[in-house]
Amino acid sequence: MIDAAEIIRTGTSILFITLDSLRYDVARTALDEGLTPHSANLLPEGSWERRHTPGSFTLPAHMAFFSGFLPKLPQPEQPPRLWECGPPAFKTAAKETLVLESSNLLNGLAEHGYRSACIGGVTYFSRETPLGSVLPDMFDENHWRPEFCSPEMDSTRH
Repeated sequence: MIDAAEIIRTGTSILFITLDSLRYDVARTALDEGLTPHSANLLPEGSWERRHTPGSFTLPAHMAFFSGFLPKLPQPEQPPRLWECGPPAFKTAAKETLVLESSNLLNGLAEHGYRSACIGGVTYFSRETPLGSVLPDMFDENHWRPEFCSPEMDSTRH
């Protein structure tokens, strides 16, 4: 288990990547067939872990992630949460959980001296509409261009 408090205490850089609409079966097959050769070096134990997102599409999933609700294992028993944002007085966080007294992860990290930057690839990061500003407004720095979006075949390269 990652020790989030130790990461924060030491000022270690954090890279938080969300892969929109990533299906476990497709990702696992691509990894097993060698189509994503660098993934194994980045994944815990070199493999994907089946998880269920707390939101059924991009906006609620991302809002949940940045509020401390990461994807869960498909089983009743769950490991302690990595972080939790300002839990109510009646709730006790696990000792392994980093409690941030903030409304979201990014504000909590800022209170510990971190700066945040996002590169959004969906319209929820585009700033083209009021809703498209909600997520980027959470970051110190944000970047979005149409060529970052999923209809673009080379969006990741861009």
